[in-house]
Amino acid sequence: MRGTKTIEVSLITLCQLLALSLWFSATAVLPQLRAEFHLGALQSSLFTSSVVMGFIIGTLISAFLGLADRLDPRRFFALCALVAGTANILILTVPVDGVVVILLRLLTGMCMAGIYPIGMKMVATWARGDTGFLVGLLVGALTLGSALPHLFSVALPLDWRWVIVAASGSAWLAAFGVMFVKLGGTPARSPRFDPRMLGHIIADKPLRYAGYGYFGHMWELYAMWGWTGLFLFRTYQDRGMADAAGWAALTTFAIVGIGALGSLLGGILADRWGRTTITIGAMTVSGLCALVTGALAGAPMPVLVIVCLIWGISVVADSAQFSSCVIELAEPAHIGTALTLQNAVGFLIALVSIHLVPVVADAFGWWASFAMLAIGPVMGVMAMARLRAMPEAVKLAQGRR
Repeated sequence: MRGTKTIEVSLITLCQLLALSLWFSATAVLPQLRAEFHLGALQSSLFTSSVVMGFIIGTLISAFLGLADRLDPRRFFALCALVAGTANILILTVPVDGVVVILLRLLTGMCMAGIYPIGMKMVATWARGDTGFLVGLLVGALTLGSALPHLFSVALPLDWRWVIVAASGSAWLAAFGVMFVKLGGTPARSPRFDPRMLGHIIADKPLRYAGYGYFGHMWELYAMWGWTGLFLFRTYQDRGMADAAGWAALTTFAIVGIGALGSLLGGILADRWGRTTITIGAMTVSGLCALVTGALAGAPMPVLVIVCLIWGISVVADSAQFSSCVIELAEPAHIGTALTLQNAVGFLIALVSIHLVPVVADAFGWWASFAMLAIGPVMGVMAMARLRAMPEAVKLAQGRR
């Protein structure tokens, strides 16, 4: 049984990693797109933020209609991966600086709602007292999948179009592979979204502070993932390095990809040391990195890269724990609505920071734009410290807070 579990969880994780490469497939080649098509800050931001908005819309639709319960999770995952991969490759057939390309990115994001949460649902059928580890594993797959397009852009350096093709091919491969997955049991019914519960959730103080912590985390995470590549490209370019785009892509892959390790360790340690302990620690480290990274643009490259790697690990190490807090703190009837609300608001906040970073960078420099992201971790640490002090925090991680 242990061997079967390892094989099936590994296959689910691999399919999720391949499919989620679509999320940043266009963002990874932004330096080339901006140079070739003279894209402005708004259009560049939309390549990432439209996927985020699509994910919000897709999550709400899925939650309202209960699609995760009505459809076989493997077929649902496969269908979404096929549609997302097709939407992604259609970018090559439309003007890159037009509206249609953004709508295709929006559709890709909507399909992500049938991939990432459904992967979680399938892995949960194999959970046997190791939920923290498995959740960390899946968030690690999200992280590594987000980094994968940067590796594609190094492996396929001749034309940015091949990066788009490779990401779509990965998603189609995931759609094929997931059909061979065996589940460890009957998937539990997903908690449903009920707007009538919103007042109860907002009035629940521990849940509110868990949400505040997540919102601070989301202010930082996707903006950091989305703009680190361009920051490094400009930094390498200013230093006169040959193949600045290639080096920036390779470094960004390492910085985002290493977050998979942070996510895995965060999931394991949160079960042992406590949810608030890990979230406060991770946000403290990532906030400090956000404050100093932009200022290190002129520092020796090893110093800059090491700080960025630490940022990459810490920025996502706490990610899964905010959802775990909601699951442990909310009344059973409120869990679905609380998770949907937390995710929707968190991703909306991410939209704001994604669009602000290039504007602030153009006006005041990269130091100011990255330092702005530190606002999120600061607020998040304050929120989780307040939650830690509440009596209800004993519900977290079997009393480990």
